[in-house]
This record gives sequence, C-alpha cells and structure tokens, in this order.
Amino acid sequence: MTYDEAMNFIKEAEKLGSIPGLKSITELMSILDDPQDRLQVIHVAGTNGKGSTISFLSSILAMAGYRVGIFISPVVFSYNEKLQIISKRDRSKEAEDLLAEEHANSKAEDLLASEHADSQVDDLLAGEHANNEDEDLLVRDYISREDICNLIDIIKPACEDMVRCGHAHPTAFEIETAMAFLYFDYKKVDFLLLETGMGGRLDSTNVIKSPICSIITPVSYDHMQYLGNSLGQIAHEKAGIMKANSYVITSKQQAEVSSVFHHKAIELKIPLKIADDGKACNIRYRENYTEFEYPMLDKFVAYKIRILGSYQINNAILALETARMLNEHGYIVGEEDIKKGLWQAKWHGRFELISKEPDIYIDGAHNEEAAYRLRDSIEIYFTNRRLIFMIGVLADKDYQNMLGILASMADTIITLTPDNHRALASNLLAKEAEKYCSKVICSHDMEDAIRLAYKEAEPEDVIIAFGSLSFLGTLAAKLRMGKDESNNG
Repeated sequence: MTYDEAMNFIKEAEKLGSIPGLKSITELMSILDDPQDRLQVIHVAGTNGKGSTISFLSSILAMAGYRVGIFISPVVFSYNEKLQIISKRDRSKEAEDLLAEEHANSKAEDLLASEHADSQVDDLLAGEHANNEDEDLLVRDYISREDICNLIDIIKPACEDMVRCGHAHPTAFEIETAMAFLYFDYKKVDFLLLETGMGGRLDSTNVIKSPICSIITPVSYDHMQYLGNSLGQIAHEKAGIMKANSYVITSKQQAEVSSVFHHKAIELKIPLKIADDGKACNIRYRENYTEFEYPMLDKFVAYKIRILGSYQINNAILALETARMLNEHGYIVGEEDIKKGLWQAKWHGRFELISKEPDIYIDGAHNEEAAYRLRDSIEIYFTNRRLIFMIGVLADKDYQNMLGILASMADTIITLTPDNHRALASNLLAKEAEKYCSKVICSHDMEDAIRLAYKEAEPEDVIIAFGSLSFLGTLAAKLRMGKDESNNG
C-alpha cells in the first residue's frame, strides 16, 4: 500500500463521522490480538491542556531514561505528529560518532582506544555543550510514512473482516487508535501517553483495561452535543477513563466537576490527587520562558518552562505531580528529571511565536475556557501593543462566547474559512465579530487573510491567529511564505 492509498483509506472512514462507543473498537482490537493490553498506558482526558500536559510529562519521563510514545489529536503541522516517540538523546553515541568522523586524527583514535574513554567522552561533550541551557536533550521521532503504510496494511483487512461479519466499519479515529496501539507495541515503548479524542467514557481510547494512571486536565464546555449540556454531565464522561487498581491526577476543577471525580474515585476505591496550581508562587513571565516555584515536602522548588501562556503553569504542575506519583509507585523519576523535562518540553500551536516583525503567534483557542486563557496571556505579554486577530473556527464550536471574550481586545479582526468540512464561513464569523470590534475584515481565502494581516500590521504590532487547531499548521506555513514574499517584494 502506498502512503496516498493509506491516507485515502483513513479519509474514506472520516465520512462515518464520530460514533461514540466501544463496541467497534473492542472488536477491531480483538482481531488485532489486543496490543493495547501489552502497553503501560497513562490515559489523559479533559477539555483544555491535554496536549501540553502530555508534552511536559513525556519530556520528564524521557529525561528519566524512558522511551515514551504519545498519541494525540488533532495535529498542527503534519499527520505524522499523531504518533511520536520521545527519548533522551544518547550523548555518548554522539561523541563516539564525532570522534569517528575524526578517525584520521591519531589523537581521536587514541581517545577511542583509551581505557579512560568514557570520562574523556563526557569531558568532550561538556565542552561541546557548555553553558548551553537551550540544548535539546531529547529526540522526538514522528511515525514514518512507511510505518503508516505497513500498519494500514494490517488494519484494513481487519476492518473488512468486521464488515463481512455484520459489524460496523470502524471510524477514522478508531483506525488511528488501533494504529497507535499496534505501533507502540511494536516499538516496545516504556510508556504510552494516550490522549482521548472526545470525552472519555465512550471514547475509543478507553478500550484499555488497566492504565497505570489517569490524568484529567481542566474541564469546561465543549462537544456538548455528545457529552451533555452541564459541567456535571461532561465531567461524568471524562471520569469514565478512571479505572480500578489505578489512580487519578487532576487539576483543580470547578466544584461541580470536582464532586463527580471524588465520587468516582470513592466508587473505584482509588487515590485522587489534586494538582493545585494555586500553590505556585514567585511566578515571573519572561519573553521566552516562565519561572515559578512549587512546594515539595517542606520546601519550594524553582522550575522554568518554555511553553508560553499563563495557563501552562497549571499543565506543568499537573505533569510534575503525575511524575512524583509515578516515582512513589516504583518508577524512577528524579527531581532533576522533572526540572529538566519541564524545560525541554515543546508543543506546537499553543501560544507559539512563529515569526517576528511583526510578531506572529498561533494558538489553538477554540472554546470558552481556552479563550479566557488566551486573553490572560495577551494581557500578560502584550500590554499596550496593537493587536490584529486572524480567526477561523468550526461551525460546531461556541465561537459566539469565544468572540465575546477576546474580540474587543483587537484593533482589527480578519476572519477566514478553515479548509474543513465543518468550517464556519468567514462572512458569518465576521458578522458576529462586528458586535465587539469596529474594524472587521472578511477575507476571501487564507492567502487573502495573510495579505491583509501584513498590510494592516506595523513592525511593532502583534498578529495572533487562533481558532481550530486543524487549520493552524497550514496557516503557519503560509504565514511564513507570506513573510518571505513580503520581504522579497
């Protein structure tokens, strides 16, 4: 099967839409010999912050020496981002490779042959990386096209068998979930950080039986047509990933949500840990990073993170509390691993600077809570700077409330239509935005939106593109292209 054929198979399944329930995925995984049961899974649900929390935790575990698989959706820049393996860079091998390249140099040959080679290699690397705090200590490998083709070659016949036996054809997300379990089982990762697609209780990722632990990020209103119209109903769906003989770590939640989680934990007789970002102190927001202190036993420990946004402290604390609990349950994760892992974490599309002069940020704010978080970050980082918003949303999102929270902050709003069958037309979005902003421009397409943004912006202004994550990757690539063309012109 070619890569195009594999992608076409998944795209055909997308026409089935989202069908909550575990019947189809359970049957599919049974045909595939249940690889999910052979994995060490940390299951992650919630409304906002799942991806960032996974990034922080995967970096911490990788710094501790583990190979960590992550399964996420949606992605920003490439389909292959859905399945990644994060591991610690092998610095000794890099040094040996460096020395091997210089094998003609007798001094290098003597070093490789020396009985003290290990310590001298460390000295060499210390010199190479001295005072370089920004050095990337982790390796992030995305699934290859070849592996996708090989996995779909296995999954497609299983889907066809299901249809022949009278079962429903698996949805695209069920196929991708199966692909993740097969891939990470084959790669023998130490952990799989598994992000739910929607909700939790009936999400196809919930086919797993015995996760190490469950993580639930802040819960707010989203996917209400599937999950319910109250926070209690939505929390009930999220709590569905909690399992007996496990434990759960959650952010500090609204009272209605917290009550649901506490009752579920009591029912399952499992520990419930609250990662309370209210305990963080001495918070300092820098241009390129954030500092904060958080308690450990009877003292406060200082941490730094490079993923920007005021809300990222909450995600970082959720990850570090999970790492501490893993350490208490027999996994070796040291405090230094936590510090370095938080600093090493990267996450595309979340308040991310992608170009300068003017500064251009992209952010995946797509619901009410995410809009509040973006507003807080704007108030922290962009005081007294003129703002230009580029917004594209999906029609089934609560864009009215999102605009009510954010739109009045902008001097100019440019609306666009994402390339998605669920997209809201830019003219309808513009009409809603006009309620809050006096200057709203409806663009014809993404290229037109980019041209308008550059025309409107002065070098000291800030362009913020936000809305559905599904279009930000394309937008970022075109923004960079537009910047280049503007400079050349």
